[in-house]
Amino acid sequence: MRPEMITALTALAVALVTAAGGIATAVIGRRQPRRAHRRDDFTVITDRLGQHIERLERRLDEQEQESERDRARITAQDFTIRYLAAWVRSLVSYIRSAQLEPPPPPQPVPAEVQPYLHDVGL
Repeated sequence: MRPEMITALTALAVALVTAAGGIATAVIGRRQPRRAHRRDDFTVITDRLGQHIERLERRLDEQEQESERDRARITAQDFTIRYLAAWVRSLVSYIRSAQLEPPPPPQPVPAEVQPYLHDVGL
């Protein structure tokens, strides 16, 4: 499972637990003496819980859309990086086939990048 999906499911679980707790509280509160103001409080609480659940559902939908956009952007970036790495490899092999030495990188190569550039000789 992807982290975005786990986050979305966690948010949904929290919303459901919150709703269940609110409903249980409302039911327990309703069992006390049935006066008019208590009934009014119950409807207010129910309305607020409904609004809260709707707000959580909207946030969940927004997060799902945002994760889709992020996923598409990361896919495009992955393709771009693969393309550039292949291009650099072909340039290095062309330079070496001409019995020249490719120029050094403009800055020190980070340790995280080195495993992906092993065949370029950087």
